[in-house]
Amino acid sequence: MAEAERIIGTPDIGDGSQPESTGPAKGRRRIAALLVVAVLAYLLDLGTKMLVVAKLEHQPPIEIIGDLLKFEAVRNPGAAFGFGEAFTIIFTAIAAAVIVVIVRLARKLYSLPWAIALGLLLGGALGNLTDRIFRSPGVFRGAVVDFIAPAHFAVFNIADSAIVCGGILIVLLSFKGLDPDGTVHKD
Repeated sequence: MAEAERIIGTPDIGDGSQPESTGPAKGRRRIAALLVVAVLAYLLDLGTKMLVVAKLEHQPPIEIIGDLLKFEAVRNPGAAFGFGEAFTIIFTAIAAAVIVVIVRLARKLYSLPWAIALGLLLGGALGNLTDRIFRSPGVFRGAVVDFIAPAHFAVFNIADSAIVCGGILIVLLSFKGLDPDGTVHKD
């Protein structure tokens, strides 16, 4: 957690007051953006999973684009690509830790692109954590509902997509030199 806070950092303040570009109001707007993105990603994931469980589970796959893309209900007790089925509790703990880190670091967030990226990560982590906690076979051992099945690739869900998109955005922002506190550096 300390390493994550070191990376996020805080804006340089100099005389003890907030810089104009990173004042408290701007920070609150970035937190609001993070929360809106997280809630939208979470609700979209939750809604699609409820629909899949109600309408698609125990049914044949629905072809969306021929054999290239199907909707197919799959319960995944493991991590990405079905690996680590015996470690469901560990994945639950990791998702919970990611959520805690994002929430703790949000107060130091002054960059809208970072707010969007962290919001995607938070919404996705919450979506899959909800499955791990509330779906069978039991609390902290639940299988994640996956349903987007491209040909020759793993089956995934909206939460997985949000996590991957958030991660890609973080990598791009890092390469661009934009820090979560809104500063730009050139290395």
